[in-house]
Amino acid sequence: RFFRAMGCIPVSSGDGPKALAESFRRARAYMLSGQAVCIFAEGEISRHGQMQRFKKGFERMVEGAPVPIVPVHLDELWGSLFSFSEGRLLFKRPRRLPYRVTVSFGAPLPGTATAFEVRQSILALGAAAFRHRLADAPPLPLAFARTAKRRPFAPCLADSTGVSLNALSALTGAHLLGRVLEPLVGEGERVAVMLPPSVGGALANVALALRGKVLINLNYTASKDVVDACLAKAEAATVVTSRRFVEKLGWERSGRKIYLEDAASAVEGVSKVLTAALFFLTPSFILERTAFSKARGPLDRTATIVFTSGSTGKPKGVMLTHENILANLEAVAQVISIGPEDRLLGVLPFFHSFGFTATLWLPLRLGMGAIYHFNPLDASTIGRLVSQTRATALLATPTFLLAYLRRVEAEKFKTLRYVVVGAEKLREEVAKAFIAKYGVTPLEGYGATELSPVAALNIPDIAWPGIKQTGTKLGTVGQPLPGVFMKIVDPETGRELGADQPGLLLVKGPNVMKGYLGDEAGTREVLKDGYYVTGDIAKIDEDGFVTLTDRLSRFSKVGGEMVPHIKIEESLQDALGALEPAFIVAGVPDDRRGERLVVLYKGNLDVDAILKALDALSLPRLWIPDRENFHRVEEFP
Repeated sequence: RFFRAMGCIPVSSGDGPKALAESFRRARAYMLSGQAVCIFAEGEISRHGQMQRFKKGFERMVEGAPVPIVPVHLDELWGSLFSFSEGRLLFKRPRRLPYRVTVSFGAPLPGTATAFEVRQSILALGAAAFRHRLADAPPLPLAFARTAKRRPFAPCLADSTGVSLNALSALTGAHLLGRVLEPLVGEGERVAVMLPPSVGGALANVALALRGKVLINLNYTASKDVVDACLAKAEAATVVTSRRFVEKLGWERSGRKIYLEDAASAVEGVSKVLTAALFFLTPSFILERTAFSKARGPLDRTATIVFTSGSTGKPKGVMLTHENILANLEAVAQVISIGPEDRLLGVLPFFHSFGFTATLWLPLRLGMGAIYHFNPLDASTIGRLVSQTRATALLATPTFLLAYLRRVEAEKFKTLRYVVVGAEKLREEVAKAFIAKYGVTPLEGYGATELSPVAALNIPDIAWPGIKQTGTKLGTVGQPLPGVFMKIVDPETGRELGADQPGLLLVKGPNVMKGYLGDEAGTREVLKDGYYVTGDIAKIDEDGFVTLTDRLSRFSKVGGEMVPHIKIEESLQDALGALEPAFIVAGVPDDRRGERLVVLYKGNLDVDAILKALDALSLPRLWIPDRENFHRVEEFP
């Protein structure tokens, strides 16, 4: 009665076809009389924080009518009392009062626009509106300081050596370590760190961030020449590392070194107690203007430089700002329900963008405990740590999951609620084997260092009485995160394509990098009109799920036909029937056909039997490599 009195046309999920048809008839009559009609095209309220597929009812409503469709986006509704965040409606504490939302209006679309096109237009508005969420956000180290002040005695950092710190101790330790390191690292803004995922590695990063430094975590698995090139490009003269870690690596690395053991010994025990007491009693706004004043500054300043070889082999310094990383953290927190009661097992190195954002800053920002181990393939230790600490979240790669499947008993992983994987394709067979053994679905995501890094993610399905909302589709990389807009364009013409049409994937949002360090030409090549040109071939379905089909650079033109390498690799793997990746396909020049396909494989395989099985998969003849182009290798490059 209330809604009808306010001029609304209520539509119930229990309405039959006749009632629905009558609702749309009334709405169309109202619209044709010259009035505006507002419709929520999802048809139901989101239970998991992602926008639902748009129903096609409004297409019928405007059919043949000379009216525009105005896209409207409402941002920050998720988290309000009237959303289903935290799994319930109304009965929860609001994040702030008054509660602010952003309403964005887009350019009118023609009445012939499809549900998919309207949804895409609204998602684009959402990416632009997302920056307003960060208007009052503090830089990364201050965000951690505020979280630590709210829950000072909550578990914060621990590692496999037995070290364990609560939030107040971690904040105190980082502050005191930063005071010792500051005169040692000098006036330069950029400081390199070479430490594994550990309490010491996390504290060193936070300590330097609190002193206003730009962090450069070095890839300690790279060659000496690569490390030297990264240091030279970043103009970072100092490397903060550990004497024990350098000895374990077995050879000296470049740069002037400051050893964490020496710096830590300079922090007196009495200072820790007094500083902790002071931090506990002093309000955050005072600390941010005194002890943490050097961490203050605009969010568009560089927080880290992550070196990545990408597909070129030459190290590129990706500059990520505080805004880039905070936007990624905010978006992930909206769709993955994690908080102070959760524990994250961190095995990804901080020199990897996934590790830097999700393993280091995500738990610090959200107030969840992090437990680190330096070797992601040490399955027995990882299983023990998950069991002992009752960890609920694990970030990994599909390769790591294979190691855990072989060596970790199901009982050890029983506390895990979230397993998020990225960096390489998750094959369905591996996902299904993991689900069967551990009862938890690996959530595959997609990203790039240039995207801070997560851009799309599968999330848990929602199943309530009478309500089922899909969050995960195996074989896809999920939906774009809130605030991230993706579109598919024709690689040659740039024309935007519709649902389920494969093309070049472009990404826009506040998570897109600032640029490449000292490489304006390279930056212009991949950042065009605010979009990051991924180089990936993908498609987006009507539900908004993204499926990667190949890299633009991983096609061969054989006899004038574009042949995708990844599809052939998947077919070879299916023919072999094994979980372990066994094939790499490449293209080489060929005088007769332009290019020919070459297959590298590991192990003692029966190539003739595989080719016979490949024939049964009904691939086009041009897609099947010749027998003489199979080459056995000991290891893949």
